[in-house]
Amino acid sequence: MAIPPWIIMGAMGILAPIFIYMTLENIHRQREDAVRLLREKGAALISSFEAGARTGTGMGWNYFQLQKLLMEMAQQPDIDYLIVTDVHGTVLAHSDPSLIGETYGANLNLERIFRWKRVEWRQVPNQEGTDTFEVFRGLTPARQDIRGFQGGGKPDNMLSPLTAQGEGTAAVIFAGLNMGPIEAAREETTRHTVLTAIILLLIGFSGIISLFLAQGYRSVKSSLSRIKAFSDRLVENMPLGLLTIDNQGEITSFNQRADSVLQLSCREALGKRADNLLPRPFRTLLESLASRKGILEREIECPAEEGKGIPLEVIGTALKDDEGSFLGYVILFRDMSEVQDLKKEVARSQRLASLGSMAAGIAHEIRNPLSSIKGFATYFKERYRNNPEDQKTADIMVQEVERLNRAIGQLLEFARPMNLNRQWTSLQTLIHHTLKMIEVETRQKNIAIEAELPSEVGEIMADPDRIKQVLLNLYLNAIGAMENGGTLSVALSRVDAGTVRLDISDTGAGIDREDLPHIFDPYFTTKPSGTGLGLAIVHKIIEAHHGEVRAESKAGRGTAISIFFSLSPGDKTSTNGSLI
Repeated sequence: MAIPPWIIMGAMGILAPIFIYMTLENIHRQREDAVRLLREKGAALISSFEAGARTGTGMGWNYFQLQKLLMEMAQQPDIDYLIVTDVHGTVLAHSDPSLIGETYGANLNLERIFRWKRVEWRQVPNQEGTDTFEVFRGLTPARQDIRGFQGGGKPDNMLSPLTAQGEGTAAVIFAGLNMGPIEAAREETTRHTVLTAIILLLIGFSGIISLFLAQGYRSVKSSLSRIKAFSDRLVENMPLGLLTIDNQGEITSFNQRADSVLQLSCREALGKRADNLLPRPFRTLLESLASRKGILEREIECPAEEGKGIPLEVIGTALKDDEGSFLGYVILFRDMSEVQDLKKEVARSQRLASLGSMAAGIAHEIRNPLSSIKGFATYFKERYRNNPEDQKTADIMVQEVERLNRAIGQLLEFARPMNLNRQWTSLQTLIHHTLKMIEVETRQKNIAIEAELPSEVGEIMADPDRIKQVLLNLYLNAIGAMENGGTLSVALSRVDAGTVRLDISDTGAGIDREDLPHIFDPYFTTKPSGTGLGLAIVHKIIEAHHGEVRAESKAGRGTAISIFFSLSPGDKTSTNGSLI
């Protein structure tokens, strides 16, 4: 059955007030019964004392005997005290003799209480933390009773004046009854009443709620299934690696991203001990989490294949329930390789921009003196035409000036903004043409050329002259690295629908690992006669084409340079592309 929630709320709204009213009415009635019982008990106690006082004074009792009667009656269970005062509040008799002569009940209208002769009551706090039920009314002993209060040897300074009214003395008696047992019984009855009301209310609710739960069970089950499927899919496909470990140190969650970064399959990881399976940096992180509170953020390097490390940004925390019990750890991590590469690229671009600005200024200042030096060298060459030694010296000066001028030209080319004349260009044609240009030099050095240029690679939007410059720079670097012969390989391929890859590799001396990150920096060179601008210009040209250049090398095993060009097949109007 489909039961609307408003029916359940309506039933609860009707049942709850009824049971609450019945419970409060029962509790109120119990309180009234307890008050009536205590009041009747106090009235009987006062009447007993009054009767005893009359009997004793008729037998000639003095004050001390009446005081003793008062004290004996106060020894009964559940009686806190008995007090007799005059209408002014002065204590005439007390179950605690030390308080005789003190003032009590001054805040009450004792004269009215005495005249009405009606039993009244109130609750007063006591030193034990509970209330005392106090019953009081006017007390009028017979005329002969006055002698009992006055003539019993009581010191005069301890007696208050007794005012005779009619046939007796104006006095008020107070009986204090301990409410502890009554309150305990009443609280127990109240708890039982409330418990009974709650049970009855729950029974009434259970019938309605059970119907509602039966109807909602199927929909809740369906919702939970959808939520679980969504959460599982979210965890599996999230871009961050997720790793959870229980309080026994076993891996309980391991998503696909964690699988790819740590090179562990989910089947291998789940249920295994984390300290036996995870890399050392993760075990160190777990030790840190165990010794501190809160969230721990750290950058670590996770070992990978071939001795390389993967930089990871890791966030971990300990899991606890509402009671503070330890449940385990959850660790999120992401691969920071691309971020670090971008940071290095930005830093490099900033350095190059600064160097370019500085280089432009220096080149301009150097070229003017070079022109003067070359002019003087030419002059001395003509003047000392008949002196072979001077002629040779002048020629060397001219050659060195021209070499410096070429270096400055490269520096200016690197420093000034690059203008590209882009057009649709066939890389196969450019590669064939540039390889022709170096055939003689490679033949002289016993270097073989291997070219793999598939025809299905389309054209790219590029400046052909600049691409030729890139190719020749890379060829010459490769030739220079193969002093004893080798192989120069050129391969062209399609990475995907929008990217073309060009690989130029050699079998030469290679590049040391510590030098590899700096080969595209200006003026970085390992050649005695190199300027260090060749690869920097290559990088700048490829960057201007919105491409990417990468280098891989091992000392003694050669170097491979990979260039990625973007293209847009079928779009011959585009003049600019972006790297995919």
